[in-house]
Amino acid sequence: MKLLVACDHGGFTLKDELLHYLKQRDDVTLINLGVDSADSVDYPAMAARLCTALLAGEGERGLLLCGTGIGISMAANRFPGIRAALCHDETTARLSREHNDANILVLGGRTTGYETARAILDIWLTTPFAGGRHLRRIQQLDLLPNKPA
Repeated sequence: MKLLVACDHGGFTLKDELLHYLKQRDDVTLINLGVDSADSVDYPAMAARLCTALLAGEGERGLLLCGTGIGISMAANRFPGIRAALCHDETTARLSREHNDANILVLGGRTTGYETARAILDIWLTTPFAGGRHLRRIQQLDLLPNKPA
């Protein structure tokens, strides 16, 4: 699987740790979209960079990180076709894939420890979308207005 990865400064340390782990996996090809330091950067710009690349087909899924994961997930979900899920444990990771077909995993660099993040990522990468009744709900997301009325 081609995995796009991006973060802001708040997610940089955890992203760096996870990249070292992911490089050991044979089932993942990494595309690092930055940032590569803890220098301040705006999370909306990093979400836009990854979402644009994902929607253009440059990767199959994405991983985004910021300090809490909240801001960058809000920015990512502004893009039609993006289903970014902020996950805090293995259960939310599994359900984000099974029920929501999340195409972006979001983690909080300042709120999620490395071991927990690695467990979340492992579950998220290997859990398939269940389809069935969940597909209907995913299709309804694309019908929601993406601009205020």
